Amino acid sequence: MMQKSWFITGASRGLGVEIAKAALAAGDCVMATGRDPEQVLDALGGERECLMVARVDVTRFEDARAAADAAVERFGGIDVLVNNAGYGHLGFFEESTAQDIRDQFDSNVFGLMEVTRAVLPSMREACAGHILNMSSLAGVRGSAFSSIYCASKFAVEGFSEALAEELAPFGIRVTIVAPGPFRTDFLSPRSLRIGAAALSDYDPARDRIRASFEARNGFQAGDPARLARALVALVNDRQPSLRFLAGTAASDAALQKLDRMRADIDTWRDLSSATDGAYADSRQWQPPVQG
Repeated sequence: MMQKSWFITGASRGLGVEIAKAALAAGDCVMATGRDPEQVLDALGGERECLMVARVDVTRFEDARAAADAAVERFGGIDVLVNNAGYGHLGFFEESTAQDIRDQFDSNVFGLMEVTRAVLPSMREACAGHILNMSSLAGVRGSAFSSIYCASKFAVEGFSEALAEELAPFGIRVTIVAPGPFRTDFLSPRSLRIGAAALSDYDPARDRIRASFEARNGFQAGDPARLARALVALVNDRQPSLRFLAGTAASDAALQKLDRMRADIDTWRDLSSATDGAYADSRQWQPPVQG
């Protein structure tokens, strides 16, 4: 198994630091990035030969490009990009401001795109690479009190599916990683923001949902270290999948959604088909042919 070089965003805590640790333990090299490089370095146990640390605010393309260039110069290339940085904005949509929405998408969607844009030239030149875009159970199933966060993760999923098709001719793989509940600090104030424009009509539901989050914090079934090791195994597989549902909760929720979607399609199939026009020159739609 050849040594790989990783570029990981949001590597100071949570899943990001565990993924960096797992990659290093596997004998790979890591460019670990975060807003506070000292915090990243401390979380990873200090300096070592195959570890680089850089300050990257994912919303700043120049940060991502400088770190990518440094990683390519030091390691000879970037084999694996892990777009992990981001946070969750919780709250009912009506209680969230326009700035809340922009901030959520700047971090979770546009920041992910900027880092990807910075890393892609070296992968394309090498005709190889693997991009892991961290989605969430919230990117599989929409749920109340997380409409903005869900929207950002659904965007990541759609972007990743399209990107996978664009990059396949260059030998670059894309995998969407959708974790369910894991024992990170995601439910802590460091990782969550909650809309402050509270409306009294939502008080009962808000109190109930927040109490549920607080009761679950620290008792999630997912083990971040095990997920990190699973991702190391995934990038070393010759045929990695487009989508990886992490944890039983995420897998079960996805299967339940597929069942509901199939039921809706079957129920309304006749009416759906009736919207096709009676055109003599109709052609069945097919995805564009690449190459």
